[in-house]
Amino acid sequence: MNTRRHFLSFTTALSACAALPEVTALAQAPKIKVGQIGTKHAHAGGKIGTARKFNNLYDFVGVVEPDDDQWARVKDSAPYKDVPRMTREQLLNVKDLQLVCVETEVKNLIEAAQASISAGMHIHLDKPAGVNYSSFEKLVHSAKAGKVIIQMGYMFRYNPGFQFIFQAIRNGLLGDVFEVDGVISKKIGDATRQQLAEYPGGTMFELGCHLIDSLHVAMGTPDRVTAFPRTTYPDKDALVDNMLAVFDYPKATATIRSAMLEVDGFRRRQFVVVGHEGTIILRPLEKPQLELTLESARAGQAKGSHIVKLPELGGRYDGDFLEMAAVLHGEREFPFSYQHDLDVQKSVLLSSGMKLD
Repeated sequence: MNTRRHFLSFTTALSACAALPEVTALAQAPKIKVGQIGTKHAHAGGKIGTARKFNNLYDFVGVVEPDDDQWARVKDSAPYKDVPRMTREQLLNVKDLQLVCVETEVKNLIEAAQASISAGMHIHLDKPAGVNYSSFEKLVHSAKAGKVIIQMGYMFRYNPGFQFIFQAIRNGLLGDVFEVDGVISKKIGDATRQQLAEYPGGTMFELGCHLIDSLHVAMGTPDRVTAFPRTTYPDKDALVDNMLAVFDYPKATATIRSAMLEVDGFRRRQFVVVGHEGTIILRPLEKPQLELTLESARAGQAKGSHIVKLPELGGRYDGDFLEMAAVLHGEREFPFSYQHDLDVQKSVLLSSGMKLD
């Protein structure tokens, strides 16, 4: 693994994101034209719904969905109702289009993203960043050459609980961090199991990637990643449905666990950070509840354990679209480097037991 640390630059930039721009502050600027390629990603409806919600910031011009059966399923649902259906060529040739949300099935994400970047568009690329490393690396090189933004769809970047954690680590609130533990699980049915079994990375690839991104923001790039994958029902399907990954740092060890078997798994999703002077327990992750324990009072926080009042979460994807609007209007720098996303993709693949290439 690349051992360079990008942690300080990201958390410094993200501290500014805790106060995302008010919609009214951007509403005087011209609307950003945005479209979407694909509707089959699990987050597709949420992304178009969020962009359309901020209709004084974004002009949503159309959706590309080549599968007639899929379009029939979604076209009358709330996120897609009255949105024009287009071909990809039509969308990418819309005058003054700036942003494309790439929401295809995972196996098609990189190809659709490359077409958008080649057309000069900034992209919101849903997770994970394709099924291998080299294809994403080529995409990043194209984005750098074209000076366009890749905003990855990891869903906790603007979560106020994680924002608190990122800043707490940066400011040394917990002292020397030596342990991080993340859990992100749920229970799924047989039909979903069959869909996810198409990808060898299993639940760490599908769900764990969100926490791996957060871990990179909090702690930087690990020195080593070790995967412990398990397939619970090999007679039923090939889904790797119970996974643990260990991330080694010079002075800390982090673990992330993800399973597709846990009853009411959303309730126990957590991110725990332990330092020699304090501990943060974020559980659940949505709506986030954060317990802070400190050995002594510091930085305006009391000694002992207490629940920290966090800002309202808003919609899960509000932060992504508010951030992008501010960046495209020149009000702030985009806080995630290309190298950060490359390092995250490498860790996602390794922690999923997949080959880099």
